[in-house]
Amino acid sequence: MASETPEPLVVAIHGSPRRRGNTSTLLGEAVRGATEQGCRIVEFHLRDLKLSPCLEIYGCKKDGRCVIKDDFQKIYDSLDHAQGVILASPIFFYAVSAQTKILMDRCQSFWVRRHWLEKRPYDDTTWHRRGLFIAAAASQGQKLFDGALLSVRYFFRALDTELTDTLLCRGLDREDEAQHQPDQLAMAYLKGKELGALLAGKDAEQQ
Repeated sequence: MASETPEPLVVAIHGSPRRRGNTSTLLGEAVRGATEQGCRIVEFHLRDLKLSPCLEIYGCKKDGRCVIKDDFQKIYDSLDHAQGVILASPIFFYAVSAQTKILMDRCQSFWVRRHWLEKRPYDDTTWHRRGLFIAAAASQGQKLFDGALLSVRYFFRALDTELTDTLLCRGLDREDEAQHQPDQLAMAYLKGKELGALLAGKDAEQQ
């Protein structure tokens, strides 16, 4: 008798300083879509965690693991075992939130392991994970998401994660505004569903 395929693990990261704002509302819909495709979800609300900024002491050069003992350690373990990553952040000054940036910088340990310890070339694109980035912003600037997208692409690269899709939502300011945007909610659900189907080897359109 064939063994069952294990559920794909997806790490969902809430990067907003708000506990239940637009970013988390959109991420919640994406998580719902991925869950319906059989994914197992581990969620982290960065605002509730104790995370030091990177101190650039390069203790991670020993084994690729950050030596600062705080809540990053459990995020590291989950990311290390994940097949998918969903990162959600509001846009502040054309960049990700401070909470999200702290996490990105701490993940330098993954970069050290990938390139310094495993000696993988910088242009290696044999991805181990697939990822989705969700961003919510209040304004309408033409280049509103450019800075965040550049950071996220290189962050995902350090995690061996291909950025397979994005959801970039403008005009969301008040913390409950996304709840009244059915098109954006539906799109978040669909993109989470598509990521989940990709990880589970399914066809999302037939689900």
